[in-house]
Amino acid sequence: MSEAEWAVVRPLRPEPGRLRGRGGQPEAYCHRVILDAIRYLVDNGTKWRAMPADFPPWDRVYAFFRRRRGHGLVKEFHDRLRRKVRDQAGRDPEPSAGVIDSQSVKADAVVGADSRGFDGGKLINGRKRHAVVDTLGLLLGVLVTAADIGDRAAAQVLLAKVAAAHHQLALVWADGGYTGSLVEYGLTVLALVLAIVKLSDYMRGFVVLPKRWIVERFFAHLMRSRRLVRDFERSTGSAEAMVYWSATMLMTRCPARPWPSRA
Repeated sequence: MSEAEWAVVRPLRPEPGRLRGRGGQPEAYCHRVILDAIRYLVDNGTKWRAMPADFPPWDRVYAFFRRRRGHGLVKEFHDRLRRKVRDQAGRDPEPSAGVIDSQSVKADAVVGADSRGFDGGKLINGRKRHAVVDTLGLLLGVLVTAADIGDRAAAQVLLAKVAAAHHQLALVWADGGYTGSLVEYGLTVLALVLAIVKLSDYMRGFVVLPKRWIVERFFAHLMRSRRLVRDFERSTGSAEAMVYWSATMLMTRCPARPWPSRA
């Protein structure tokens, strides 16, 4: 993590309980070194036990990750950074529109049968990442399920969670897989307009579809993180936390450069 990145990250990270009067012993390792270790693992796809000796012991790094995953602090840190990036781009900190889609990835042998399935459409045995991003491509919410879970069923749960966290969200673009009762559910229950962007019958070859390319670009970024090329996490909670870490790395790599404002 560079000095410029740390200057952005440092004031946004959740404070340890000891500094908020909740007791506990002082932490033995600097947060910057711990964050660097987790970023290294996500970016390079190494195992926890194969953490380089330049970082703290792997079990201390994993304990740090596990505590913050269990208390929702990984998402909290990500959301704080997202609001800062949106403000830097001249946008309202809370989005009013988003894009939803899913990505199926193969699962490693450590993934149990209770959280893996077969996606017949893409011929993938593993898990599926359902994500909602804003018009800048910044993550608003993610849900990891077995690959055989339908997009509409997972979207109903994910959109409810995202709508509860972002009250200004009023419009979500989606592909043809989200048609049917989900459109009515989003309008009547969640007060969300689900706009379906379909491929025209007259289109031939590769065509960049309006708005849908934004979430596809986000998935392409995830595939640049070697830890996310295949799902190596035993639990879906850890898999979702890894997606948030990868999205955080996307926002902190160039903190001095304004975020692209096109949509």
